[in-house]
Formats: sequence, structure tokens, C-alpha cells
Amino acid sequence: MNHFKITWTVEKNEAPVLLRDYLKTKQISKAALTDIKFQGGALFVNKEEVTVRKVLNSGDEVIVCFPPESKSESMEAEDISINIVYEDEHFLVVNKPAGMPTIPSYYQPKGSLAAAVLFYYQEKGIPGTFHAVNRLDKDTSGIVLIAKHRFAHSLMSKKQINKSIKRGYIAFVHGKVERLNGTIDSPIGRNPDSIIERMVREDGQQAITHYEKIDYLRDRDFSVVRLTLETGRTHQIRVHMASIGHPLLGDDLYGGSYDFINRQALHSERTIFTHPFTDDQIKLEVSCPKDMKDLW
Repeated sequence: MNHFKITWTVEKNEAPVLLRDYLKTKQISKAALTDIKFQGGALFVNKEEVTVRKVLNSGDEVIVCFPPESKSESMEAEDISINIVYEDEHFLVVNKPAGMPTIPSYYQPKGSLAAAVLFYYQEKGIPGTFHAVNRLDKDTSGIVLIAKHRFAHSLMSKKQINKSIKRGYIAFVHGKVERLNGTIDSPIGRNPDSIIERMVREDGQQAITHYEKIDYLRDRDFSVVRLTLETGRTHQIRVHMASIGHPLLGDDLYGGSYDFINRQALHSERTIFTHPFTDDQIKLEVSCPKDMKDLW
């Protein structure tokens, strides 16, 4: 069975060191080592299988084979094409179209991005299941970052917590946004009268959105804004823009209308992150889909 493998070469300034301590510097947790030991993974030094008590010397090759992963029973692969923006052995970045849920749900069990990615993995012989680093609402288009294995997902989750993954959006909102730029720092929580809707409320979770006005279309009375998030709350942009009197076009849940577009006019257009395995800075950008371009 295929495994995800990661290889390192021990540097002179790192040796001598116990394998257990060396792997700790690579952010492999005790829980991950337990999984490797008992769930079918393995550790190799210079192609010889070893335990975490192995002493490493300069120049040693360390290979970590992670346990095989299987897809969730609730997810089925479906032959749906995906628009790949970036791919390597650890990550897949996809430009998700509007109308496609990120994961299947009770209300829409078919046609999800997860199902499409699982089919792609199946066709390419890629072991693993669907690990979304970020999710987009069904009717929001744009960049979704997906980890190909659990360890990559764990490292990116830590980056999300320390706010080192930057995500940028473009939105069309009702009315003329007067300020050229601003910050909305308002906590968001559930609306007690709805199982879906969120709202600004004092006892909610901290949510911070920065926005910049880049255009105003006087004839249709809507503004084009770029947004960056410091936090990633459910419906954050939609709730925050509505809270300052500028709901998104097509977002009837938060006061927008379908006069110009039949879904919320929100697109995840860019992401920037430092690759956790190569330390390269990855910058990705995708332009607005046709329905938004046609309005602008």
C-alpha cells in the first residue's frame, strides 16, 4: 500500500541526536509517532527500519513513512473536473466554482469539491483522503487549499492559528462604501433564531476584516472591495459587510438582492503562505469568474 513519505538529511549542526528528538524539531508530535508505530507507518535511517531511539549522525538520511489513510465512509469519489492552481507532493490548490460545496452535506450530498478531489486522487494513484485547510461557502468561488496527508494538514492548521496564511477576497457590495479602506473588528456568533445565519454579537468569537474600496459603479450603486481576514469565522465577510450597511450582492441571507447576480458576489482571489516543507513562499492568485467579471 502506498504511504506518504518525507525525507530529510541530517545536517552537521544537528548531530549527534536521537531520532525522537530530531523528529520533534520537524514538528512530528508524540501522537503522530504513536500512529506511525501502531497504525502501519515506519521510520528509516539510511534505508534501515529503526526506532525513535536510533542515534543520528551528520549526513544520515531519515525517511518517515506515515500510516496509510483511507477516505471517510461518508465521502464518495465523483468524476467531476477540478481547476488546479498549484500542486506538489504535499498540497493541492483548487479554484472552486460557485455552486459547489466544499464537502458533502445532508442537503447536498453530491457534487462536492471533496468528491471531485477524491476522484482525482483515485485516478492519479494518490493515497489519502480529503483534508481541506480552508473551506469556502457553496456559493463563494475561488482558492481552496487542500493537504494531501494528515501531517501536512496539521502543519498548515498551526499556520492558520498563528495567522501566517494570508487570504484575500474580492466582493461586490450594495451601496457606495465611503471610506477608501477600513477595519471591521466585531465578534461573530450564531443567530439564535437560525441554524445557518451568523450575526455580530458581543459574546461571539473575535472576527477582524480589513477592506479596501477599489471601485464604485454609480449606475448600479454597488462598490467593489478587496478584503483580507485576520480570522476565519463562518460567513465572516458576509456578516461584517452587512453590519456596516453594505451587504454583498446576491446574498439574500444577509440583506443582499439578486438584482445583478444570483449568488453572493464573493471570490477568494489570492493566498500567500510559506511552504512548511521547503520554506518557499507560495503566492497564488486566480481572477474573478465570468459572472462577476460581467458585472464589473
